[in-house]
Amino acid sequence: MIKYQGISKLWKLGTIEFVIYNISYYFNWFIMSIKRHEGHEREIPHAHIYHASMPVAFFIIWFLDSNIFRISIILNYFVPFLIRLILFILVFICAIVFIMLSHRILFKSHEAPNSLITNGILGYVRNPMYLGILLIYVAFILLSISLISIGIFVIVFLVYNRMVNFEEQILEDMFGKQYLEYRNKVPKFIPNPFRKYKE
Repeated sequence: MIKYQGISKLWKLGTIEFVIYNISYYFNWFIMSIKRHEGHEREIPHAHIYHASMPVAFFIIWFLDSNIFRISIILNYFVPFLIRLILFILVFICAIVFIMLSHRILFKSHEAPNSLITNGILGYVRNPMYLGILLIYVAFILLSISLISIGIFVIVFLVYNRMVNFEEQILEDMFGKQYLEYRNKVPKFIPNPFRKYKE
């Protein structure tokens, strides 16, 4: 038990550094993203502000509740830290994989694609990048089960879902029946590893 407490203390120190890094990273990314990129008209207005502000707000609340105020982390006493750490690592790795596979397909060039992309990871799930981002939130909730953070995550999910709906409507307007067929066969957020979309 003492050994796990030592690991827990070391992990919390690492978490502090990680949160500080994320805050500085997202702030820098926010400043850089004010300059709109090619294809921004396919995103919901002010999408860059949502992308920059939501993680910062979530991580600050998660960190304060998990490490300082400890208002809503009662479930941490029922789930051993080692199990939470393993779940965190597994979900975090999955999140990074989804984000990397998305980037590899969607951002081959700086210009927005003019054809519907359905290959690779997009053959299994329509929004793998947003799924990866949401899984990062889930990973941190599993690491320290803050009920307040779960409430914030519900709000974050609703915002991302609204962003996805906006972007998918634009894709429907651009590609018509081709996109509708794709949307009907490929899930929005939860991938089906046994069924890949084929045109």
